[in-house]
Amino acid sequence: MKLIGMFALIILASLSASAQSAGAFVSSPGLDLSGNWGAIFHEDQPERIPGPALVDYLGLPITDGARQFALSWDASRLTIPEHQCRVHVVSYIYRGPLNLRIWEEKDPQSQRLIAIKQYISTYEQWRTIWMDDRPHPPENAPHTFMGFSTGRWEGNTLTVYTTHIKQGWIRRNGLPQSDKATLIEHFIRHGALLTHVSIVTDPVYLTEPLIKTQNFRSVVPEGANWLYPCDPVVEVDRPADSVPNYLPGENPFVREFADKYHLPHAAVLGGAETMYPEYKR
Repeated sequence: MKLIGMFALIILASLSASAQSAGAFVSSPGLDLSGNWGAIFHEDQPERIPGPALVDYLGLPITDGARQFALSWDASRLTIPEHQCRVHVVSYIYRGPLNLRIWEEKDPQSQRLIAIKQYISTYEQWRTIWMDDRPHPPENAPHTFMGFSTGRWEGNTLTVYTTHIKQGWIRRNGLPQSDKATLIEHFIRHGALLTHVSIVTDPVYLTEPLIKTQNFRSVVPEGANWLYPCDPVVEVDRPADSVPNYLPGENPFVREFADKYHLPHAAVLGGAETMYPEYKR
């Protein structure tokens, strides 16, 4: 019995050593985000589906420059051919209607996790989250709508850091996001549910990080729309160099949202102070 016990201990020690050695090549704790995911819209539904009201910046930590940019924005700008098929940047694209597919790319020899891939049906975007510890490109490298992303596992949470994002928007009513913005994300799976946390830091248009969450449910792909054909056309006949806008003080909708909901005008113009309960007093 003693010999059998000693033999068992040797086998266990050998397996433990092999597992520790192999652990150096494992980039994932075993949790798999792969699958097809559909968005759940119980959170922030009015903003995410029908879209936000004009001049509704309530509760957003925007700078004065962001506010002025948004007040000069005319929704008719979306009729310009160059803007009709403009992609939502990575920090915003998960907010709207979409189908999301996630899968892993592994080295065929070592089975090391190289990248986590995503296909986002809105604007048919392909995204790569590099998991092999490669560095981010230099600051002057080209920016894209999905940016450059690297990820790591923190327990059962996939944390992603993204740079090199094109200029986009914080909210679809003219509030901008600069190309200096960076993004931290957390993907957290609970069985058939996936929670996505996004934290945007923008030194140009935000005075503090902006945190939002979205939830997804595992879905069967049959019947889902995975394509997004978009062909720009001339919707409004206007001079080629004409871009709809409002000059300072000329936005006719500046008080519409505040008056409709009987809110102080200063509050709906946003700023970090409007984010906290103390502001009500």
